[in-house]
Amino acid sequence: MNKKIVILGGGTGTSTLVRGLKQFPVDISVVVSVCDDGKSTGKLRQEFSIPAVGDLRKVIASLSDTEPLFESLLEYRFKTNSDLNGHPVGNLLLAALCNITGNISDGIKSLSKVLNLKGKVLPLTEDNVDLIGVMEDGSIIEGEHNITDSEKRIKDIYFKEEPIINPSVIKEIKQADMIILSMGSLYTSIACNLISKDITDAIDKSNGKILYVCNMFTQPGETDDFTVSDHINVLNKYLGKRKIEIVIINDGKISKKFVDKYHREEEKAPVIIDKDKLNKMNIKIVKDDFVTMELGSLKHNSIKLSLKIFEDLIN
Repeated sequence: MNKKIVILGGGTGTSTLVRGLKQFPVDISVVVSVCDDGKSTGKLRQEFSIPAVGDLRKVIASLSDTEPLFESLLEYRFKTNSDLNGHPVGNLLLAALCNITGNISDGIKSLSKVLNLKGKVLPLTEDNVDLIGVMEDGSIIEGEHNITDSEKRIKDIYFKEEPIINPSVIKEIKQADMIILSMGSLYTSIACNLISKDITDAIDKSNGKILYVCNMFTQPGETDDFTVSDHINVLNKYLGKRKIEIVIINDGKISKKFVDKYHREEEKAPVIIDKDKLNKMNIKIVKDDFVTMELGSLKHNSIKLSLKIFEDLIN
C-alpha cells in the first residue's frame, strides 16, 4: 500500500511540489487555503459567494495526468475588453461546477475525474472566508491581497469568522504518513492552513512526520530578511503540540545575476541558512541543490525535491 502524504499550501510553490510528487508511488492529498481575494478569484468570490478557486486551479492543473494542452487550457487567461478579461478558464470552470454541484468539493471531484488527477485536492473549508492580518505596528488589515500588498510587517493572522473545516481534510491528516508544509507565501498560503484548532488537533493526533520545504527567496511584506529558522519559528507558532521535524533547504548557488534581478524587480532576496540556530533546533536538516530554471524564473527542481521527500517518507 502506498504511503499517504498530505500537503498544506497553495499557489505556485505547492503546484511545483506536486508536479514532482505525482511521479512517485504515493497517495497525495493537497489541502488548499481558500482565502485569496485578489484578481479573478476575488471577482468570482464577490459575484458567486464561493471559496477562492485560484490556488485550487493551480494545484489541479499540476496534478492532472492528461495532455499538456489541458493544463494550458486551465491556466489560460482571457485578454479582452469585456468582463472576461483576466479570468483563467480553470477559475470559470470551478465556479460553474461549484454552482452545478452545490459546493466546491463536489465540483473539484467532478473536474478531477475528467482530468485524471494523480491525487486529491481538498479545500480547507467550504466557507467564503476572509483573512485578517495583525501588523507589527498594531494595525489590522482585512483581505489576503491587502495583507500581501501592505508594506507593513505581519505579526499575526486569523480568520474574520471561524470557518467549518472540511471533514475530509481532518480525516486525511489523521491518516497521513507525512504532513508537508509546502514552500509558498509563509502567512497567506501556508500558516493560514494552521490557524484553525481543528487542523492543529488533527496534526497532533496524526503519526505522520511533519516536514517543511523552505522557500528559496524571501517575500516582500511577509518574510523580509527572514532566515530559515525564522520561517520555521513562524510555522511552529501556529502548530499545536507537535512541531516541524524535518526541513528541506536549498543550498544550491544562485547566480549574482538572478539575486540582483529578483532584488531589483520583486524586492526579494535569497533566504539565509542560519546554521548555528538551525543546529540548536530539534530538527532534521536536509540540504541539496534544488535550483532550476522554468520560464525565466528560478524554482525548486520538483523531481529532485520529491525524491528527497520520498526517501524520508520510506526511511
